[in-house]
Amino acid sequence: MLQEELEQKLKKGELASLYLLYGEEEFLLETCVKKIKRLFGELLPGINYIQIDDKNVQNLISDIETPAFGYEKKLIIIKKSGLLKKEGRSKKKDTTKTKSTNKEKTLQEKIAKYIKENIEIIKETVILLFIEQEVDKNELQKTIDNLGISCEFTKLKPVQISKRIKAICNGYKVNIDESTLQYFIETCGTSMLVLINEIRKLIEYTGENGTITKKDIDKLSIKELDSVIFDLTDSIGKKDTTKSLQILKELLYNKEPIQKILITLYNHLKKIYMVILAEEYNMNIAESLDLKPNQMFLTTKYKGQARYFKKSELKEILKKLIDLDYNSKQGKIDVNIGLESILCLM
Repeated sequence: MLQEELEQKLKKGELASLYLLYGEEEFLLETCVKKIKRLFGELLPGINYIQIDDKNVQNLISDIETPAFGYEKKLIIIKKSGLLKKEGRSKKKDTTKTKSTNKEKTLQEKIAKYIKENIEIIKETVILLFIEQEVDKNELQKTIDNLGISCEFTKLKPVQISKRIKAICNGYKVNIDESTLQYFIETCGTSMLVLINEIRKLIEYTGENGTITKKDIDKLSIKELDSVIFDLTDSIGKKDTTKSLQILKELLYNKEPIQKILITLYNHLKKIYMVILAEEYNMNIAESLDLKPNQMFLTTKYKGQARYFKKSELKEILKKLIDLDYNSKQGKIDVNIGLESILCLM
C-alpha cells in the first residue's frame, strides 16, 4: 500500500489488525504510528498496550494470547525486532553463528505460522504493528503482505514535499510561491522532520496572510550541510577565497566537525568530477551519481557547478584533500589549517 493510501484510511478512522510500516522516511512513518495509537484509544502499558523489541520478541505469541483484561482489543507494537531480516544479515560470519541464526529463523517461521493459523482471532482481539527501518523478504514479511497492510515510507520526491509543505502553509494562511518552495527544499534538504521544523519557524515569523520569501529562509533557516557545501563549491569555482573561508568559518561556528566538512567537500567535488566524465563519455548523469528519485533535482545543480572546473583541476583538488586527510591522521598537519590552505590555493 502506498503511504498516501494508508494516510487516507487512517484519516477516515479505518484500523486494520496487522501492519508492517518500514522505510527511510521516519517522520511520516511515526506520524502514522501516532494516528494508529490515537484511533485505538486509551493505552494502558502491560494491559492493552505492549511494546516488543529484539530483547523480548520471544514473548510475542504469549502476549497476543494474553487477554486485554477489561478491554476489547490490545495494541502490540513490534519495533526493530530483527524478525524481518534475512538469516544472518548484519551478523559477522563465523563458525559459531548457526545456533543464533537458526533460532532467529525458527522464530520468524513460528510467528508467521501462528499469524496464518490465528488471523481470525487476531482480527477480533489484537492490532499487531511491526515497525522496521529495513525489511527483507522472508516468511513473516510475506504473511503480513498477504493478510495485512504493508507500507514502505520512502524519501519523498521534491514535488511531493512541495505539496505537503504548501498544504501546511495554506493551513496557517501563509503564502509561499513555487520558486521559494524549491529554494526552501534545496536549502534545508529533503528530511520531512527537518522541513516541518523549519517551515513552522517561517510561518510563525511571517504571520497570517504573510508571504515567505527567500530572504526569510536565508535569515531563519538552518542550512543542511550539503547545501552549504554547494555554496562553498560555488565560491571555490568563482575563485572567491574570502567567501570560501567565510563559509568554512560559519560551518565551524555552527559546530560542524572539521573532519565531516572535509569528507563532505571531497565527496561533493568527486561527484562534480564524475559529472564531467559522464558528459565527456555521453553517460547518464543521474545513474553515474547513483541519485535517488528524491535527489533528481541535484543533477542540474551539479552540472552547473561542473562548468567552473577543468577535469585536471578537479583531479588535483581531490588529490590534495586525500593527502590532507592522510597527513592530518598522521599528525603532520592540523586539518583546519590544511583545509584553509587548500581553499586559498584553489
